[in-house]
Amino acid sequence: MMEPTTLLLAVAVCLVVLLLFRRDPEKMRIKEMMDKLPGPPTYPILGTALPYIFLPIEGRWDLCFNLIMKYKPFLKWWLGPFPGITTCHPDYIEALLSNTKMIDKAIPYKLMHPWLGTGLLNSSGTKWHSHRKLITSSFHFKILENFVPIFAEKCDILVNKLKKEVGGEVFDIYPYISACTLDIICESAMGTCVNAQKNENSEYVTAVHEMKAILSDRMARPFLASDFIFNLTKWSKLQKKKLAIIHGFTKKVIRERKQQKMKNIPEHSPEDDVYYGQKKRIAFLDMLLKASDDGNKLTDEEIQEEVDTFMFGGHDTVAAAINASLHLLGLHPEIQDRVYEELKGIFKDTDHSPTLKDLKNMKYLHMVIKEAMRLYPSVPIVGRMLTQDLQLGSHTVPAGVTACVAINVIHRDPDIFPNPTQFDPDNFLPERVVNRHPYAYIPFSAGPRNCIGQKFAMLEVKMVLSSILRRYEVRSADKSEDLVLLMEVVFRSKNGFRITLSPRSREKDK
Repeated sequence: MMEPTTLLLAVAVCLVVLLLFRRDPEKMRIKEMMDKLPGPPTYPILGTALPYIFLPIEGRWDLCFNLIMKYKPFLKWWLGPFPGITTCHPDYIEALLSNTKMIDKAIPYKLMHPWLGTGLLNSSGTKWHSHRKLITSSFHFKILENFVPIFAEKCDILVNKLKKEVGGEVFDIYPYISACTLDIICESAMGTCVNAQKNENSEYVTAVHEMKAILSDRMARPFLASDFIFNLTKWSKLQKKKLAIIHGFTKKVIRERKQQKMKNIPEHSPEDDVYYGQKKRIAFLDMLLKASDDGNKLTDEEIQEEVDTFMFGGHDTVAAAINASLHLLGLHPEIQDRVYEELKGIFKDTDHSPTLKDLKNMKYLHMVIKEAMRLYPSVPIVGRMLTQDLQLGSHTVPAGVTACVAINVIHRDPDIFPNPTQFDPDNFLPERVVNRHPYAYIPFSAGPRNCIGQKFAMLEVKMVLSSILRRYEVRSADKSEDLVLLMEVVFRSKNGFRITLSPRSREKDK
C-alpha cells in the first residue's frame, strides 16, 4: 500500500490537475463522452482507482480481471484525472491494434523512457517507422540461425546449474530461468557475455534486476506515475544510480565495438559468418552498426536505445513464458510425456545440441508453449494513446484517452476457448485455429506494433524447455489456482514457480 505522505501528495496533485481539467474545453468533451461509457463507479479526485489503491499488490490482478469480465466487452476507468478504457473483444481489439494511425503507446510506457529512451518500444511517428523497417531485416530466419549456438551454450550452463536441485526439495526455478535468459539476450543483443548465471554479483546484472523492481513498483502504485511525485521518493535516487551503471555498460560496449570495427577492414561475409575479419557471432548491435554504415544513419544514442530496448524486451518476457510452460507441464505429466516422446524422436539417443531444424521440428512443444502463453501471456495488458476518436460497437471513445487491451482476459474467454482455464495444447491444432478470430490470441500483441522479436523468442523458449526436459522430469509444487499473480508489466507469480526435478532414466524409457 502507498505511504500516507505520498498518497496525500498524490491526491493534492490530482486535485490541481482536476481543476485545470475543468477549464479545458477538450478535456470536458472527453469527460462528457466518457460518462456515456460503461464502467465501475467513479469517485471524486481518485476516479475509479479507489478500490485498486488500497488493495495489496497481489490482489490487483483478480480485481482487474473480475471488473473487465463484469463490464466486457469493454469498460471505462479513471486513474485520478487520467481517462482510459480496457477491452477484451476481438473485434474491438482489431479496431484498435490494426489502426495504422494510432500507434502511440499509452502513458504508462513513458515510465520506461529513462531506461529505454525512445527505442522501438516507445517511439512513434517517423522515428518508429524508419527504425521498425530497419530492424525488421534483422529477424529473418538466416539471421536467427546465428543465435542458436548462443541459446545452446547458455542452456548447457543452466542444466548444469540445475543438477544441484535434482532429487532435492521444492525450489523456485524462476531465478535460474531469469539468469539464463539474461545471459542469452546480453550476448545476442550486444555480443557481450555478462555471466549472469555464474556471477550473480555482477554490477550490471544487479542493476538490471533493481531497475525492473523500480519499474514494477511504479506500475503497481498508480500515483508514482507522476514524475513530480516519483522524484520526491527514494526510488528516484536509486533509479539514477542504476541507470548510470546500465547505460554506462551499453555505451562502453558500443564504443568498443565501433573501435574494433575501425581496426578491421574486411566486411561481414554471410557465407562463413566472418565479421570484422575474424570468426565471430553476429550480435544485434553489429547489425545496427552495419545498417548505419549502409546509409541508415543512427546516432550512438539511438543505437543505445535500441540495444537497451531489446535487453528489456527479450529478458523477463521470455523467462515468463518458460516459467509458465514448466509450471503447467509440471502439473500435467501426461502432456510432459508427449513432449519428451517428441524430443526422443528428434534426438534419438544422442546428446547433441538442437539445431534450427531441430527446433522447427518441435511441433507439439510449439503447441504447448502457445497454450502456456494463452493462459499466462508474458505481457498481460498492452495500451495505446488514442489520437482520434475510436468507434467500438455502438460507443465512441474520444481522442486523448488511453485504450488498453486485456490479453489475459480475452485468452480466457469461454466464447473463444471452451474450458478456458484448462491446459490443453490441442487448442492450437490447425483445425481449431483456422476458424478462430485472428485477434483472439495475441501473446505478442498484433497489428503494426506487434512484437518484432517473437520468432527469436519462440526459438529461445523451445531451446530452454527442450534442454531441461531432455534431462529432467518436472513436477510443480503449486496448483495454478494457488499462484499469486502480480499486476506488473510482465507476468510474474509472487512466490515464484516452485518445482521439483528428477533425472531422466534411459533404462526407464526402454
